[in-house]
Amino acid sequence: MKKRAYRRTAIKDFDASTVSKRTESTQLVLAVDVAKVDMVAALTTGTGEVLTTLAWKHPAETPLLLEKLWELRGQRYNIVGVMESSGSYGDVLRHQLQGVGLLVYQVSGKRVHDAKVVYDGVASLHDAKCSAIIAKLHVDGRSSVWESKTDSERALKAAVSTMDLYQVAYLRLVHQLEGWLARHWPEVTQLVGLTSATLLAVLARVGGPADIAASPEATRQLMNGMSHRLMKPEKIERVLQSAMTTAGLRLLEEERRALMTLADEAHRALRAHKEAKTKVEKLAAGTVSDAMAPAVGKTTAAVLVTEIGNPLLFPSARSYLKAFGLNLKEKSSGKHQGRLRITKFGSGRARQYLWLAVYRWRKKDPIAQAWYDAKAKRDGGSKARAAVALMRKLVKALYHIARGVPFDSRKLFDVAKLKFTA
Repeated sequence: MKKRAYRRTAIKDFDASTVSKRTESTQLVLAVDVAKVDMVAALTTGTGEVLTTLAWKHPAETPLLLEKLWELRGQRYNIVGVMESSGSYGDVLRHQLQGVGLLVYQVSGKRVHDAKVVYDGVASLHDAKCSAIIAKLHVDGRSSVWESKTDSERALKAAVSTMDLYQVAYLRLVHQLEGWLARHWPEVTQLVGLTSATLLAVLARVGGPADIAASPEATRQLMNGMSHRLMKPEKIERVLQSAMTTAGLRLLEEERRALMTLADEAHRALRAHKEAKTKVEKLAAGTVSDAMAPAVGKTTAAVLVTEIGNPLLFPSARSYLKAFGLNLKEKSSGKHQGRLRITKFGSGRARQYLWLAVYRWRKKDPIAQAWYDAKAKRDGGSKARAAVALMRKLVKALYHIARGVPFDSRKLFDVAKLKFTA
């Protein structure tokens, strides 16, 4: 690698007319290392030879970059853009490049990181070098066309983000509430789940155990109404009795107000989460997630499509599995045989929802539960490894389910080997 290989040129000092003096190729690649403000891009030939490394302030100088690119295109150069696929700082630039007719490709940030030693033999990584690596990876066929999301896809993604926002707020408030109840009314969580909307409403509207003990009839009516009369009368009576005989500390007036406020906010976040969840399911209706819903539920199907993409666009079940980061990796050398682990390369949110989907699947499907138990036993009692193995099977099944194949767990497991009959 020659000296000053990564020297930068400010975009205002870049003379587009000099490119023809440096190369006879008409194919150019603009490989961008994305940043919030200080953008850097390698302008290379179609073979990856760096002609110059451009630097500019985004978004102030981005229009000047577009002018320079337009000037190059006027000289009959065919230019494509390549960017890392991580983060959102590059969305505006990508939109602008596509707006002037450039085909934009994406390269995985993980590939860029792993290739830092390959091209110049130095284990360093900085903006100019990253842009050169991005160009090389594109030339080597390690990029893919970056398709713009449709309005409906963007709306669904925004709805999923809103749903997750309320869920995080709700769980954070409930965890705080757990500490309060452990101190002032420890018996109640043994009778009613802490996440129960009925319990949250009682705490928010009636108050602490002393208030509930003083207003048994009002509490009884509220619990019946909030549970739609699904909570058994004997359970309600046990809750009232525990309020009268609790061993918890007496609430001071300010503590009582704080408890009621906390419960009210938790209840509000729970209602908002349910409304957002309904919105997600409504926006996802009529899409490929409808076919996936019988296996994982409407909400999870919508999240998986949003985070990973449409299964119909993947060429194989293996490629779809890889997008989740559930493909296996191994690190072995000589006599050392490393354990197989998942790469965790894809969306963490997608894997989280998939993990919960597998939990629900086991609870309602005895075949999946039997295989899970057998797998955990083979792995020395590792339930986490068994759950991940089920996640891998479920993802492969979803690939085919999206194509109209009915979900049947018997196709995923050797039922005879499990000695399972149903």
